[in-house]
Amino acid sequence: MNHHVKAKFNSYPGHIQPLMHELRSILFSVAEDLALGRVSESLKWGDPRYSVKDGSSVRIGWKEQCPDQYFLIFHCQTRLVATFRELYSDVLDFEGNRAIVLRVDSELPEQAIRHCIELAMLYKRIKHLPMLGV
Repeated sequence: MNHHVKAKFNSYPGHIQPLMHELRSILFSVAEDLALGRVSESLKWGDPRYSVKDGSSVRIGWKEQCPDQYFLIFHCQTRLVATFRELYSDVLDFEGNRAIVLRVDSELPEQAIRHCIELAMLYKRIKHLPMLGV
């Protein structure tokens, strides 16, 4: 783990750290399952950021001002969140056109999250397709 990212993870409250590690693990797992190569890990705007060669970056975050929520954050000028909203509005909550909002006290809807991350990691290959090819 990048030392800046590690410091960020260590700065989260104890009950948030496992949630962030779970998202990180899913990100790496999806990249491995899709054989997408190296996952770049860094900080962007204070949040851990993950990207692969042909994808759109994904950030994960938690903010003190929203202590009961944590986030998967996507580039706002993509069609990712709009597509996720069409597919998963029954199981996911969203913030504008940039984030999936997750609740600290709720079970992670892992199947939906994995699919959203997959679409983000494949974005440059599928962005021209209606509904990103789903």
